[in-house]
Amino acid sequence: MATSEPPPSDPTPEATSCSLMVVDFDFTNKIEKTIEFDEAHAAMAAGRFVWIDILASDVKEARRLLKALKIVAEETIDDALKNEPATQHARYDDYIHIVLSGCRQRKQHFDLERVDVILAERFMVTVHRQPVVFLNSVRRDYRSDFLRFARSPSFLIYELWDHLLENYLHVQKLMEERVELLQNELRGNVDDGVFSRISELGADLLHFRKVLLPARAVLTDLSSRRSIFISEATQPFLANMVGTLEHVLQDLLVDRDILSESLNLYMSVVSHRTNQVMNRLTVVSVIFMPLTFLCGVYGMNFDVLPELHWQSGYGMFWGLTFVIVITLTILMRRAKLL
Repeated sequence: MATSEPPPSDPTPEATSCSLMVVDFDFTNKIEKTIEFDEAHAAMAAGRFVWIDILASDVKEARRLLKALKIVAEETIDDALKNEPATQHARYDDYIHIVLSGCRQRKQHFDLERVDVILAERFMVTVHRQPVVFLNSVRRDYRSDFLRFARSPSFLIYELWDHLLENYLHVQKLMEERVELLQNELRGNVDDGVFSRISELGADLLHFRKVLLPARAVLTDLSSRRSIFISEATQPFLANMVGTLEHVLQDLLVDRDILSESLNLYMSVVSHRTNQVMNRLTVVSVIFMPLTFLCGVYGMNFDVLPELHWQSGYGMFWGLTFVIVITLTILMRRAKLL
């Protein structure tokens, strides 16, 4: 049976195991409508622009659909159906192939969501193996933006990157909250599990940075390098997004620094408390060391022990003990050990 995922414009998917959305754009007359998959070629031949979105839940079926279009090279199809999220792009004579990596929050972690974007003069194909958070946002909002702002198919690239950046900002905000939560936790009573959580958060911050760096490189190339597939009017807006990505990267570095400094501060506090405990133990040891020596001497079982028969020997022992304790206490106070 076919599975369908109706987008905002209520398309009618093909009776396949892959969900389809095919939208016909007429930028001259500002008309947008949903069409059948078989009508895509006719719409492109008529000079209109077509967006084909394929949810490739069945890889074999998705491959058949992409081959049926006869507009995408075999190597691009093979690459698009790989399940390895990594932002990158490649330029061909007839189209450009962009791989975008979105993020889906999963409790305290996030999973990467791959979307392949194949952009040509008359069509854009998006392929993904599962529903994607930022792409769902594009499908929800593209119609109103098309009616108000769109002048060329490049607006779809802007929409994709705009919602992808919102996705990145959302993930960065969640990580910032996790950093703040762990920072506050380190100020109170800490259990051993906090170190595991700090390690996991540090790994997530590093992983997220590895997602943002290639995204910045791809977006910079799209915004600065001339192409017949992306209008010059759109490129300045993409360049502004590069600045937003830079801010996200800077905030990410700040979060890592805060997490590192918080951990260092906590370890310094623990070290200070340990030093205080060791100081007290040292004071106790210094005081009791001479007393232990006296007890050891007078606890010996020699037959000849002159002080053993002193009538006031017991009192003299305690007197000597008090003198030693008071003298050592005064000396250690002056040395600021107490």
